[in-house]
Amino acid sequence: MTTVQLYTVIALCAFAAIMFIIGCISYRKSKTLDHFLVGGRNIGAWATAFAYGTAYFSAVVFVGYAGQHGWNIGIGAIWIGIGNAVLGCLLSWLLFANRTRKMTKRLDAKTMPEYFEKRYDSKGMKILASVIIFVFLVPYSAAVYKGLGALFSAIFPGVETWVWMLIIASLTAVYLVAGGYVATSYTDLVQGLVMIVGVICLIIAVLNNENVGGLAGLIENLKNFQSLPGDPNPVTGEQLSDIFGGSSFRFLCVNIMLTSFGTWGLPQMIGKFYAIKDTAAIRRGTLISTIFCLVIGCGAYLVGSASRLVLGGQLPEGGIDSVIPAVLLKVLGGDTVGIILLAVIMILLLSASMSTLEAVVLTSASAVAVDLIPSIGRKNIKPEKKMLLTRIFCLVFVACSFIFATQNIPIIVSLMSFSWGVVSGCFIGPYIWGLFSKKITKTGAFAGVISGLITVGGATLAISLNSGFAAAAAKSPEMGVVAMAVSMVVVPVVSALTKKKDCQRAEEIFQCYNEE
Repeated sequence: MTTVQLYTVIALCAFAAIMFIIGCISYRKSKTLDHFLVGGRNIGAWATAFAYGTAYFSAVVFVGYAGQHGWNIGIGAIWIGIGNAVLGCLLSWLLFANRTRKMTKRLDAKTMPEYFEKRYDSKGMKILASVIIFVFLVPYSAAVYKGLGALFSAIFPGVETWVWMLIIASLTAVYLVAGGYVATSYTDLVQGLVMIVGVICLIIAVLNNENVGGLAGLIENLKNFQSLPGDPNPVTGEQLSDIFGGSSFRFLCVNIMLTSFGTWGLPQMIGKFYAIKDTAAIRRGTLISTIFCLVIGCGAYLVGSASRLVLGGQLPEGGIDSVIPAVLLKVLGGDTVGIILLAVIMILLLSASMSTLEAVVLTSASAVAVDLIPSIGRKNIKPEKKMLLTRIFCLVFVACSFIFATQNIPIIVSLMSFSWGVVSGCFIGPYIWGLFSKKITKTGAFAGVISGLITVGGATLAISLNSGFAAAAAKSPEMGVVAMAVSMVVVPVVSALTKKKDCQRAEEIFQCYNEE
């Protein structure tokens, strides 16, 4: 075993022990369904802020997006991180956190499907939302394994990737099944601290690399960069050093909109607002979460933008997904301090992956156990049995995501690229308008969900028939952005054209904003 491998194993064991202890402690605090799903609506600012941020950024962001966009676009890719922090985090907290907390508390809604059912008095919306979450979020969770597996395989070349995937699944299952949201909020706080330390260390190590030459040298060296002969993805120094992304400006804008506004309709992100305890915690959480996202998001894309310099313009053997792993080994694989930092970075990426996986799995499991089964099967399931079902389905969905990731099933991999846009495109309109307007009707909300689904599904079918599914997959960011816009427009328009049946009920619901 090499020194790098030894330090990584030690760090991994220490991390696993901490997660196990948190799971055991949280088990005693998760005896009711309310505590298991939303932490008894008593989670503080720091835990909620870190839960939001860690669910936002997984290893896919570092290894996949940051590596790919940094390599191909250059310094302009940092705007994605800035957009995520300002639009996807700050604006989301300012606009929706307090309203979501108050309304879901008034409605006693613990999940997104339950919010739709009680806000619009529609069991059909609850069932439809549950199915959408099940179909698109579970396959999406399989992508979490992909980014981390590439890095662990680079450090442990003799170990199969599925072994690392199994470790991620097992660790996540232990504390998630034991402590539910309470456990995830505590672990997210620990994982968030690890992520901040790891990213700061990584930024310092990359900027100190002789080929980069600090922050000032980064811009200058990117400007003078020349692609190697035979480079499959040649790019000019002018492109890499353009702060606005050069020829990739439109691509940047689309990705910023998808990955930033997309969080406004994702149930695993919105669910964090259900659990925060009061308005004061929201004010603090807004600042904490925004700073966290700035550090993590901008740090990841900054490292990606320096990748061509660090690697001398040579794309690693594993392709674009191996860019960040190769950068890490290059800048940290030397002396003992560097190796220790590399172990910290490994735990950073493990933390990022597990926090995203836990959020998606808890959302998916509750959608089936709490929302779908009682709606189409037995009507009066006791809360204790619902909680047991949720724990069981957490295990089931962790297992499913692991199996999907190891099998490389083509249709599952394709679903991953569409899930963000589909889910947010379906939910963003009914969710946001439901918080702000008493005039939204059940028909309007239903139309918003269906329109988002049809927008992505129709565009995918049309492009696939004309140019093949690969062309449709390449257009998935644009489809997601359009679906979100369509949903936001369709909901109020259809509501204006349909009659609201129970105005008094809406008045009573909106009284929650006059209360603390």
